[in-house]
Amino acid sequence: MLPNLDLDLLKTFLAIADTGNFTRAAEDVNKTQSAVSMQMKRLEELLGRPIFVREGRQSRLTADGERLIDHARRIVAVHDETVALFTKPDLTGRVRLGTPDDYADRFLPEILGRFARTHPLVELEVDCLSSRVLEERVKRSEIDVAFVTSCEAMSDEIVRREPLVWVSSARHSVHLLDEIPLASPQHGCAWRDMVIGGLARAGRRYRVAFTSNNSNAIHAAVVAGLVVGAIPEICLKPGLRVLDQRDGFPDLGRFDIGVLRKPGKPSPAAAALAHHVAESLAQYGRPAMAAE
Repeated sequence: MLPNLDLDLLKTFLAIADTGNFTRAAEDVNKTQSAVSMQMKRLEELLGRPIFVREGRQSRLTADGERLIDHARRIVAVHDETVALFTKPDLTGRVRLGTPDDYADRFLPEILGRFARTHPLVELEVDCLSSRVLEERVKRSEIDVAFVTSCEAMSDEIVRREPLVWVSSARHSVHLLDEIPLASPQHGCAWRDMVIGGLARAGRRYRVAFTSNNSNAIHAAVVAGLVVGAIPEICLKPGLRVLDQRDGFPDLGRFDIGVLRKPGKPSPAAAALAHHVAESLAQYGRPAMAAE
């Protein structure tokens, strides 16, 4: 007979994975460190295999522990959605959400799916536009909530940081040319400045051969072997090859993803969506960290 996993054990386990060690996790779940250690011992007993391994005075997740993270998140998410469905008042109304199309394929299915299951009576309207355009539309109250590539001019809540990586076609060698044919977003995009600045610092010759604010168009040009581009690491797709300093391409660093809210007091539905978007982006695909 299969054992029943205690939800409290899974929440404590996720706190360890998210904070990086037992001490901070204990503070997050309002337990003593010894209680957290006992909970993890109990979880290992239920699973019948170790999820942590000791290395000197520290612990790290085993391969089974890392595998458990996604399963635990889904179990906790379904539990919380179910409870919210029956305990929270039904929200209604229409909410306008904005996102660059770079993030739409990657983030929207999970974010919108979970929100719709929790708040089935809320009507969502989604606009895929550049971050700059979204910022202006949020300021004009034409969009309720947007998640955008953040820059200094935007007043937003930063919810995650992502590495920007060079990409070329997995089947072509355009990245070996002396003068790099470059795919770039249009002027005003933070990524464009990062890409061109990186090439300039590295002393690489380049020409802007393809310009578009549509991520699918840039992806198609890169996969076809026409250009070299740069995309968030989390948005990598089949057919792409990541380039790094060994290929002569400088490290591009990281950029911020932020959430914008229209001025004034939001409707209950808009406030719920903004909270859901910020929380989902912060947690999306978060890797495990070593536990003490």
